[in-house]
Amino acid sequence: MPTKSRLGRRLIQLYIGLALYGASSALLVEAGLGLEPWNVLHQGLAELTGLTIGVVSIIVGAAVLLLWIPLRQRPGLGTVSNVFVVGIAMDGTLALVPEAQPLAVRIPLLLAGILLNGVATGLYIAARFGPGPRDGLMTGLHQRTGRSVRLMRTAVEIAVVVTGFALGGTIGVGTLLYAVSIGPLAQLFLRVFAVPSASDGSTVVATGQPGGAILRR
Repeated sequence: MPTKSRLGRRLIQLYIGLALYGASSALLVEAGLGLEPWNVLHQGLAELTGLTIGVVSIIVGAAVLLLWIPLRQRPGLGTVSNVFVVGIAMDGTLALVPEAQPLAVRIPLLLAGILLNGVATGLYIAARFGPGPRDGLMTGLHQRTGRSVRLMRTAVEIAVVVTGFALGGTIGVGTLLYAVSIGPLAQLFLRVFAVPSASDGSTVVATGQPGGAILRR
């Protein structure tokens, strides 16, 4: 694939992936059956401040990005774009999707949100423009402390969920279902959306647990 075409595909993947990530998070909010860890915090802060959850997501993402400075992490285009695009897409989707009341509607919304989140994660990570701000926080803590990424992720996300829940964020069956399914889904779609490398036309995909599954946004 020519270099310009490959770059164009990567940019398209990045921004479609980030927009879909925000939309998928909005579907989980509308389902009301439990959010992914960081959005539990975002929702709790939104309840506290009166701001929209998308605006809170942008503010928290920017604050987390500032923590990269002492951790000596370097943001990429995808990192900075993540901060803004996900929050804007989340608020936009929430404005368009009517509030779902019956459980028969909320369950499909939850499942659709989780599946779409996996697609979105595969799209934007495979574009290879840098991790999300929350992902970089995990890897930065890993590098600075010597502790495993898994331990850093677990510690941070427990703190985020507990704080968010205390502030009024929603946890539930959706939170658990998201936790157990997003890794396999993201890994599947990382392979689906892998961009051919410049050298031999082969595709480059991540192996193991995808770091981007932490975002959540």
